Amino acid sequence: MSDFWERLKQRKLVQWALAYLAAAWALLQVLEMAADSYGWPVLVMRLALGAATLGFAVALLLAWYHGERGAQKVTGTELLLLALVLAVGGALVWRVGGQSLPAGGGATAAAGQPRTAPKAAAKSIAVLPFENLSAEKENEYFVAGMQDLILTKLAEIGELKVISRTSTIKYRSRPENLRQVGAELGVASVLEGSVQRQGDAVLVNVQLIDTATDAHLWAQSYQRTLDNVFGVEGEVAGKVADALKARLTPATVGRLATSLSDDPVADDLYLRAEDSLRRADTDFDTAQYRQAIALYRQAIARAPGFALALARLSYAESVLAWFRGGGEDVEQLQSDARRHADEVLSLAPDLPDAHIALGFSDYYGRGDYPAALRDFRRALDLRPNDDKALVALGYVLRRQGHFDAALDAMAQAQARDPRNSALALTRAETMMMLSRYGVADAMLARALALDPQNLQARFRRSYAMVLARGDIPAALAAAQGDEPAMRLWRVELLALQRNYGQALAVLEAVPDTPDNFSRARFGQKALRQAELLRLAGRPQQARALYEKALPVALAAFRDSGDQRVREAELLTFVATAELGLGQDDAALQALAKSRELVARMRDFADGPSWKESIAATYARAGRADLAVPMLAEALETPGIGINYSPVMLRLDPAWDPIRDSAQFKALLARYPR
Repeated sequence: MSDFWERLKQRKLVQWALAYLAAAWALLQVLEMAADSYGWPVLVMRLALGAATLGFAVALLLAWYHGERGAQKVTGTELLLLALVLAVGGALVWRVGGQSLPAGGGATAAAGQPRTAPKAAAKSIAVLPFENLSAEKENEYFVAGMQDLILTKLAEIGELKVISRTSTIKYRSRPENLRQVGAELGVASVLEGSVQRQGDAVLVNVQLIDTATDAHLWAQSYQRTLDNVFGVEGEVAGKVADALKARLTPATVGRLATSLSDDPVADDLYLRAEDSLRRADTDFDTAQYRQAIALYRQAIARAPGFALALARLSYAESVLAWFRGGGEDVEQLQSDARRHADEVLSLAPDLPDAHIALGFSDYYGRGDYPAALRDFRRALDLRPNDDKALVALGYVLRRQGHFDAALDAMAQAQARDPRNSALALTRAETMMMLSRYGVADAMLARALALDPQNLQARFRRSYAMVLARGDIPAALAAAQGDEPAMRLWRVELLALQRNYGQALAVLEAVPDTPDNFSRARFGQKALRQAELLRLAGRPQQARALYEKALPVALAAFRDSGDQRVREAELLTFVATAELGLGQDDAALQALAKSRELVARMRDFADGPSWKESIAATYARAGRADLAVPMLAEALETPGIGINYSPVMLRLDPAWDPIRDSAQFKALLARYPR
């Protein structure tokens, strides 16, 4: 065996193999970024991998041959052979991938308009925004509500591919070029409609149109009153299924026949609540969540057995609690969300929204990921086209560390919601968790092409510039804007530059409200100001703010409810304030509890980032012996890439107190520039 190994070394086979593998890996990374950006099919990457594998065999043969001759020189014939292998592989990639390349290059691809769209499935449909023909334009919420009710019923038909409302909202009620709409959304038919409401009278007109031929496949008018209009949605869905020859199971027929409540006032309150919830889910606006919750509760007070309103109320309560309540009691919100989810499940066990509500209570409220997966999968059994359930499934899977399965679920959701900027952002964030910043950047570019006002996409794109290559000036240039979230991010970038004075000035301009600071890195304005003042060498001013921040952090921890991630986060805030007040022993105890919570939750989305945060707080205490092992563990945990990377080790002032320690230097050596 030793003789064989010597012969390998003489032929430099190992060196050739390693050099080839490094080059092939780099090439495949570039191809993967291009494939994701331009929407190339999976076959492109398979062909590229096959070509790389074939090239590896050729490289080894050449290495062995030249090693035998004692010369490391490749002949012209051999170079031609290698070029032929690469040319064949490149031609195959171009042949397959070029079919999906957009006209005009990457900018058009980002806008989501392919040069040649694949033929849409015959049983595919998008519901375009309904036209409001009412004299009172404030009836927009009612018109949008009718559209959503029809869309939801259609989503329950398993043989149909139904496009989400988010992707259709930009279109006119009656677009001139239906062929283009069909190509952009990937559907063979669209449902157009209008609603006219005058007093208690409601007129609903709908028509189903073939996007390729503009032919009317079906049309009907429904003259109803507010007492019986909520039933039209099931009738429309059934007629559409017949027109598109989609089979309906007996269970689906039964669900299509269900309506809202027996109280028209309760139904109207429900539609108003849905309007607020749509706005809340778009911008994660806690004020809109609170408004939606109030309206759902009014609707349920009018109609106590209103199952759908109970389900949606539970969902809104879970989400608001997840976003730290927006000034409401988080523990009470979680308790209410669970009670309402259980209640609606007993009322309507086959209601998809009931299982979605239960899933979010398990996910957000309890951190019970296996239960949440069962809930969301059951919802998808009942409503196969529910893109929100698919995205929720992806959220839970990535928290479990199943990133490939999460990306698959999100890709399925994107197929049903192709023009959803928030969903493109979610996929990009998942790529960032895997530290695949090049692919993430292409997805973020698409998210911004779909919605230039997507604030979170702007933030993440700026953040990726720092995490990938430490480019703070570029990140600052990409983080302009007066929105509180962007200002807070500029505070962090300025702190990385150790420009603490300017960071304090930017921070001062951000209003001190729960909505602005509920998701900020330090949780409250006073605590972040205190840290910046300490770093700027102004300890007395910092101490006054630490004294203000500590009781707030302790109270928030006591009210955090059963959220381990939230508890771990708040304990880190408590420890930071205690360190600022010289209470080192208490701070270390708080960090030990936080560390225990993070270890118990086995969360691959937030857990790695909180490991890093705990490590940074240990460093603040000068405890390199505790900080470095925790930091090393964080950097090695899948999921860390969305909030931290090895590049940050040289930038982040958090490590300055331990930067000269042997432990930190040893860790730094593991991540050379």
